[in-house]
Amino acid sequence: MTGTRTAPSEHEATRAATQLADGRELIYFGARAATAASVPDRRTDLPRGSSSSQLRWDPLFEDIAVIAGHRQSRTYRPAGPDCPLCPSREGRLTEIPAGDYDVAVFENRFPAFAADAGGRCEVVCFSSDHERSFALLPAPHAVTVVDALADRTAALATAGAEYVLCFENRGAEIGVTLGHPHGQIYGYPYVPPRFARAGDAAHRYRARTARCLQCDQLADELRDTERIVVENEHWVAYVPYAARWPYEVRTVPRRHVPDLPALDVAGRRALAAIHQDVLRRFDTLFGEPAPYIAAWLQAPTRRHRDDWHLAGEVFTIRRAADKLKYLAGAESVAATWINDIAPETAAERLRG
Repeated sequence: MTGTRTAPSEHEATRAATQLADGRELIYFGARAATAASVPDRRTDLPRGSSSSQLRWDPLFEDIAVIAGHRQSRTYRPAGPDCPLCPSREGRLTEIPAGDYDVAVFENRFPAFAADAGGRCEVVCFSSDHERSFALLPAPHAVTVVDALADRTAALATAGAEYVLCFENRGAEIGVTLGHPHGQIYGYPYVPPRFARAGDAAHRYRARTARCLQCDQLADELRDTERIVVENEHWVAYVPYAARWPYEVRTVPRRHVPDLPALDVAGRRALAAIHQDVLRRFDTLFGEPAPYIAAWLQAPTRRHRDDWHLAGEVFTIRRAADKLKYLAGAESVAATWINDIAPETAAERLRG
């Protein structure tokens, strides 16, 4: 299929869409998008991946479990030359047919959610360079990643997702199965319980005070300053007062917006800059690249849009250079978080 190119609006990077050999969608973003999308997928023996997941309701705890047994067969930590997210080359065809690209997004071959159940899972390749982490991307390239996340958030919301989560897992300690710098986008067919509770809390707060809960929290942090890690004209990154992880940072826009698509050009550029800054601070904390999870907590697509305030969340499972934070009985069974480091101490260390 020949790639279809879309010129950027004020807020968007150039994008071009095509299809993989099994019919999954592939979208390139960046200056080289059209050229990359013109390269066909030459794989002829690619079976369509299974997506036989089930959503099972637990009435005792009023929660949903996603059963996705087909994911057991997904690619697990291949050697560098066999990476499926690197550009294709002669003798080694990958999920990316092009010989080079800026940013690529495609449907996950082993999705957690079945498409016929209203869900969708996508992979976001930050760069064609296997060794280039998000923190080390050139600034304009990092903005292209943000633009891609915003583009896909809007698209999945329009397609019917109830919640869109953009996130990155990095490091073997986290459980990453592919070492190439990448993130994921989940279009949930329901609002995950944590975000449903947060939306309800924000709604109740607005009904009671006529103000935004997170706007007021940000104002408190700016007055106190003790937990602030770094800030710029548009964003503030701080360790939450009730942080769950030893090193956890919440990044909040000064302007009240519900999600990534609502950010203007300046907000997206400043977001890319402060997010890279935070990630570099995590990498220097213990003298080596940190295992971390980064996520963007956006408003549900159809509820609490006015109440919700976009935020980023980054945490590492490392609590010391030679120690990991494990979720043991209290956390895993009782959902009671026990933090080994005071948030104020963590903020001081992250400030350097």
